[in-house]
Formats: sequence, structure tokens, C-alpha cells
Amino acid sequence: MRIISFSADGIKNAAEEGFFDWLKEQDADFICVQDLQCSEYDLQDSQFFPEEYNSYFFDDVDGKANGVAIYCRKMPKAIMTGLGFSDFDMEGRYVQADYENFSVACLLAPQAEKDNAEQQSRKNEFYGLFGAHLQKVRNKRREFIICGNWHIAHCPEDVQDTQKNSTTSGFLAEERQWMSELLQSGYVDAFREISSDQDEFSWWPDGEVGSNGWRTDFQIISQGLKYSVDYGAIYKIKQFSSHAPVIMDYDIEL
Repeated sequence: MRIISFSADGIKNAAEEGFFDWLKEQDADFICVQDLQCSEYDLQDSQFFPEEYNSYFFDDVDGKANGVAIYCRKMPKAIMTGLGFSDFDMEGRYVQADYENFSVACLLAPQAEKDNAEQQSRKNEFYGLFGAHLQKVRNKRREFIICGNWHIAHCPEDVQDTQKNSTTSGFLAEERQWMSELLQSGYVDAFREISSDQDEFSWWPDGEVGSNGWRTDFQIISQGLKYSVDYGAIYKIKQFSSHAPVIMDYDIEL
């Protein structure tokens, strides 16, 4: 089973750069797209709704807030939108496709601008709520694959210039600690199961691949799927946004 996760910087812009043409060659079972920067109703072209997929969006109908989408080759038994965190659903977007024994989710976590204490406080509050949610669902009799732009780089290996970014939101000590605690509590960074390379970045805030790279795009899986990870790669041959697609293959039957 192949899952592709991608933060688009606007799905229309990514399409113009050839993202959907590239997808046709990937044979993915799920495509999780974050940061749509438009509503589903703004997408008139058929390329945004590939015939071989069931498409589900969670966005602001006015297009004022960023959204997420999940494309599923096999129709899910249920779709869940939002996390029930009051107004955080408009800041931390989430859509989840449920199957018999596992769920695939697409997440766009809140972002905080540098030195914006109020935004950082709300971001930290979201992670507190989300962490509690993940511990609650861990007790369910199903496995989870949560794909997304988490707006956190976990380890020094996940940031190209640690000194420059040591006080930048996304690499703050409390954010990294939150991710460490998550990964010690029954969840796994799928990409790190197959790659320990220190130059595997998925986001370039400056917009240029090779400059100030970060790895903030994760596929976080529940512990029970740890040994199902077959393959992983960050696609950097062609640039569709400031983020690169993350491709993961799992030994899971749909």
C-alpha cells in the first residue's frame, strides 16, 4: 500500500507545477494533501478529482483558511473531519478515512510566525489537545497512519541549520519534546524506520531546494505498523511547492 503526503502551498499552484501529472505515475492508494489555500468549490478542473479516487476535503467554504484533502483509491467505511477542538479545527485541519482495521489521516497543524507569542501559545495548546487525542485513540482496536505537515522538526538531523533556527517556531525545545514524547508513547516516525540520513529534508522555507532545509512532513504510524514499513522516499527531482512529497510503502492489504 502506497501513501503520498504533500503540503501544497496552494493546490492550484501545485497543479500548475505538474503535481497531478506526476501523481498519475505513482500508483498511490492514498494521497494526503495539506495547505490547499482554497475551498473545494473553487476547484473546477477535473484534475483535482481523479476518477480512480474517492476525494474528501475539509476546508473553509470561503477559502479564508487553509484546508486538507485525502484521496482514497478504495472507498472508506467512514470519513471524519475535524478533531472536535472547538475553533482549532479551523487552524489545525484534519480529515480521517476509516477502514476495517486501520485509519489514514491527513493533518495540517497550526503554524506560528517567529516571535509571535500568541500564535505560539495557541500552537502549543493545539499540540497538547492533539497529543491527548492520540493517546486516547491508541487504545482502540485499529492502527493509524497520520500524514501531514506537522510544523515541527523533531531532531537536529531534521534541520539543515540548527544554529540559525534554534529559536524558530517549529524547532523550539518544547515542540521537539512534544514529538519525542509522542514517539515514546506508542507511535513511530515511518520515514526514520527506513532512513537515518541527515540530509533528507522535505521543506525549504526560503523556497529553494538545498537552502535552509527542514523535515516537517511526517507519516506518523501507530506502533503496530512499525514492521509493515517497506519503503520511503522524499521526492525532490521536481519541485511542486516549498515542500516535497513524502512517499511511503506499507505491507498492508486494503
